[in-house]
Amino acid sequence: MPNGYLGKILWINLSEETFQEESLPEEVYRQYIGGYGLATKIIYQNMPARVDALSAEAILGFFPGLLTGTVAPLTGRFMVAGKSPLTGTWGDSNCGGYFGPEIKKCGYDAILLKGAAKTPKYITILDGDKQILDASELWGLDAVQTEEKLLEKYNKAQVASIGQSGENLSLISGIVTDKARLAGRSGLGAVMGSKKLKAIVLKGNQSIEVSDKNTLLENTKKYNGMIKNATSGSVETWRTMGTTFGNTVSFQIGDTPCKNWGGTREDFPDEKLNKLSGSELLKFKQKSYGCFSCPVQCGAIMKVPEANLEETHRPEYETCASFGHLLLNDDLISVFTANDLCNRAGLDTISAGGTIAFAIECFENGLLSEDETDGINLTWGNSKAIIEVLKKVIAREGIGDLLADGCKIASDKIGKGSETYAIHALGQELGMHSPKYYKSMGASFAFDPTPGRHTSASLDMIAGGPIIKPDGLFEGFALPRKFKRPGEERSEAEKLIAGLWQSFNSLGLCEFLAFFQQYPLKEFIKSIVGWDLSMDELIKIGLRIQTLRQAFTLREGVDIINSKLSDRTVSIDYLEDYKGYCEKMGWNPKNGYPLKETLIDLNLDFVVKDLY
Repeated sequence: MPNGYLGKILWINLSEETFQEESLPEEVYRQYIGGYGLATKIIYQNMPARVDALSAEAILGFFPGLLTGTVAPLTGRFMVAGKSPLTGTWGDSNCGGYFGPEIKKCGYDAILLKGAAKTPKYITILDGDKQILDASELWGLDAVQTEEKLLEKYNKAQVASIGQSGENLSLISGIVTDKARLAGRSGLGAVMGSKKLKAIVLKGNQSIEVSDKNTLLENTKKYNGMIKNATSGSVETWRTMGTTFGNTVSFQIGDTPCKNWGGTREDFPDEKLNKLSGSELLKFKQKSYGCFSCPVQCGAIMKVPEANLEETHRPEYETCASFGHLLLNDDLISVFTANDLCNRAGLDTISAGGTIAFAIECFENGLLSEDETDGINLTWGNSKAIIEVLKKVIAREGIGDLLADGCKIASDKIGKGSETYAIHALGQELGMHSPKYYKSMGASFAFDPTPGRHTSASLDMIAGGPIIKPDGLFEGFALPRKFKRPGEERSEAEKLIAGLWQSFNSLGLCEFLAFFQQYPLKEFIKSIVGWDLSMDELIKIGLRIQTLRQAFTLREGVDIINSKLSDRTVSIDYLEDYKGYCEKMGWNPKNGYPLKETLIDLNLDFVVKDLY
């Protein structure tokens, strides 16, 4: 019996309504770990190149991390993965909560979907019993309503579902768990919708064997104790405010964009900014909420009578920025409303806010008339208009139908120079962090295999945490001393972070861990899985994963090297930054293609025939 993982994945064919288990050898886990590492290997080799992401041939998978489901702190993450219908690239989206561990409890390291149902369906996996059932009565409900109805029937189960946006094949839709946890990026909710799959319901009873239970419990108790006893610093800030601590300070330092990336601090002065502060949001907090195995509990359940919300989740920083600063909107109640609407509809808040910002600027510059906005006076800071348009996006009606697939596709339809106002990377709206502040973010946004993502391996953002302290985030990991300066050491640092971050994500670790204290990563891996991995080995595994993600995007015909960002968003030559990174990665800096010798060195021989 393996330790930490189950050695088995489940294939579900919705066209044929069949289930098939597949066993995987230990070597696959040693090479790809879990999460989107395992996803890249399985999907790359099982899905033909250039398949339409919304076709029956497309594969969609749910992948918990290697450590997910164990008591190891901050390991509750899972990945949804497949081809992105929004960008045409490799698509993945990271999500927390409790759904990921339940996949493991059902006995699997992944659940993969292929085919497409003719009528709405939902899947149940309950203590080993697997069924595909009629979802006609659920179709049309939002994700919260769907989860509540299913939990009435399947007590104590975990549910992943789509709302109306996924049903309507909105390319900026995601997949919802725990009523408000979204695998929001890459448009994978539309993939689930294209398969006519409303929900997956899981309830398992399988325990996860570990290599050394006593050492695991000892290290877990020690780490959690340090987190619990922290009464100041980043841990306490995170516990109290979650990501919303950045609502004010990130804007003040120049990290948060405003006015569709074209504004300045003068456009959103302190009297407006302070209305969106983490402290203001705290006034509505009812209780803390967190993911499986998390000692921090950075989420919060809120009650907002002014928005008629008896129970809702606290908006994250990204949501506050995309529906606040980006739209010059200082109406906090409307941000709560937008967040709740998006959670219920299964709509990515970053892309939704970014697309509405695009629409406002088009309206302001006469590219959209009031007739075309359905009579809505779509102006900066007009919170009522913002919510009206958002509801139309969710329903895919009127102006909402134009905007439901993101700003690039809307711009392609509008024309008339509107591309100036469409801020995206290969079709995906950018995360709410500025490459003018985090310089490496320009190359990450433009050229990562999943573009436009603030959670990609961006050196400057990650190095903002304790990773660069003398004792480091992980024992045995250090960055070159001059990594902040342009040159070879910076490119080497970008490579090291890319390698570390892919393994980090594939293990199921929460990225916020990078802002806490030193984490005994190697000890947890050894006590759970039994592997005595060095940091160099972890980095090489991560480089293999990143290179295969890159190969997937290139195999799909994406001209990654010519991905361009708006001049509004960047202040350095991000292409030159990327070329230095490519050289260190063993990729051709002229086109981003991994070199043959790199593929062979990383045991990716099967990719050579596809790229050469």
